[in-house]
Amino acid sequence: MDSDDPTQPLQLLTPDGTLVDNPRFHWEGSDEDLVDMLRQMTTARRFDVEGAALQRHGELGLWAPLSGQEAYQAAVTQVMKPQDMVFGTYREQSIALQKGVPLGDILAVWRGSSLSRWIASDAQVAPYYMIIGAQPLHAVGYAMGVARDKAKHPTDPANDAVTLTIYGDGASSQGDVNEALVYAASQQAPVVFLNVNNQWAISEPSSVQTRIPLYQRAMGFGIPGIRVDGNDPLACHAVLNWAFDEVRSGSGPVLVEAVTYRMGPHTTSDDPTKYRSSQVTEEWKAKDPIERLRSYLLERGLIDYAWTEKLNADLDTFGALVRDTCRALPNTPMSEVFDAVTADPGLYLSEQRADCLDWLATPPSEGAAE
Repeated sequence: MDSDDPTQPLQLLTPDGTLVDNPRFHWEGSDEDLVDMLRQMTTARRFDVEGAALQRHGELGLWAPLSGQEAYQAAVTQVMKPQDMVFGTYREQSIALQKGVPLGDILAVWRGSSLSRWIASDAQVAPYYMIIGAQPLHAVGYAMGVARDKAKHPTDPANDAVTLTIYGDGASSQGDVNEALVYAASQQAPVVFLNVNNQWAISEPSSVQTRIPLYQRAMGFGIPGIRVDGNDPLACHAVLNWAFDEVRSGSGPVLVEAVTYRMGPHTTSDDPTKYRSSQVTEEWKAKDPIERLRSYLLERGLIDYAWTEKLNADLDTFGALVRDTCRALPNTPMSEVFDAVTADPGLYLSEQRADCLDWLATPPSEGAAE
């Protein structure tokens, strides 16, 4: 990689686990932070494996795989401060888990037991967004509110907050995302835009959506943009730490493009073999974020094989907990699903609710006769 070429993703840890120098960015965390990141990343992957298996067994209605995208998520949770808020995608299960969202609350979304059971202000994690590209607008609105609170109460630590919004390469084509960038730039809102480029917007490659690297779009909005190796946890940590510091200092928004790869399908309803080459996927396996960090830690003696065996045992325990938690979730009655949509349903939604409940109450034979 040419470190002088800004279009090349910034890298501090090569795929084989070798630490490289960069004139601008450096790893500034501790050895304990590195070990914690590996633990978080392996836990995230085990969560992903269990989630996909539960969906295949009919225990979840859908699952959005995250394998291959663990590095930036581990970096996010380390650089965020307690007052910071994240508006992510439905693929940020690791961030939600590490920020304190209960395991059952995450699984309930995919099982259909609840639209969102967790309180956003408790974990500083907004509910999952199923509408592609909606979250950047919400993040900017939230950040504008924080900025106004800070103007009134500048010494309150709660107002010294950065809002992080995470969206994919596909979402970058949505009007909502671009409107969010316009507002953030014009209002100098304290927002970090983390554009996760996992190469595929369901079945469309990034090359179809943009003629330039996504980070360069920041120039059109008059804000800084930078590209980082999204499979390099050290580089992601360094770049995000810089971005959060910039935004927190009052310099306005920053856009970070994390270049990674979605190893699995878009969701478990998708078949990626129909639109992408298995050869490319195999090439990205050699860039696995977990293996490169594990290799580095083993080489430095920060972990050993006894440690990894203990970790594997812990992951088995965690996997059992995921399965048990999922199967213990209640089946939510359809009436409660409607009740949870809005405090004041209005006539239109009330009529929908009544029609749905009538249909569910109709015996199959009677329904067939109609």
